[in-house]
Amino acid sequence: MTRTLIKLDELDKRILNTLQDDASLSNQDLAERVHASPPTCLRRVKRLMDEGVIHRQVTILSPETVSLGLTAIVEISLDHQATERLEEFERWVSKESAVQQCYRVSPGPDFVLIMQVRDMASYHALAHRLFATQSNIRNVRSFFSILRSKFETKIEIS
Repeated sequence: MTRTLIKLDELDKRILNTLQDDASLSNQDLAERVHASPPTCLRRVKRLMDEGVIHRQVTILSPETVSLGLTAIVEISLDHQATERLEEFERWVSKESAVQQCYRVSPGPDFVLIMQVRDMASYHALAHRLFATQSNIRNVRSFFSILRSKFETKIEIS
């Protein structure tokens, strides 16, 4: 999917960097931090959302505090890589809430998934449901995080 590059001025960049740090700011607080008027900020944020620069605003949880303490990084290789087969696999795994990220990659495996589950038993059940039942999956290679030393969602806009 190709997207049109959106032209961002300095105010847009300040707004985006500030919202990535704390999207819960009121419009008034945002305006103060980026040195703009509240109506200007409101218009800019709406435009950035309408243009797809701001994809969505979310709350990020600490997985361990909600009993989802096992992060699995999973490499998947398919037998057949025709576009429709790749898209079929993406649709299949995207339905699963434990699959937090799905990347089509090259070279190497066809996909890398980031999955968040309760424990190893939960991972095993999920892996069986997602991978063992699919005839197009050639290889599954799983890695388990023992320590998350960095997790960041911010994309620095300069």
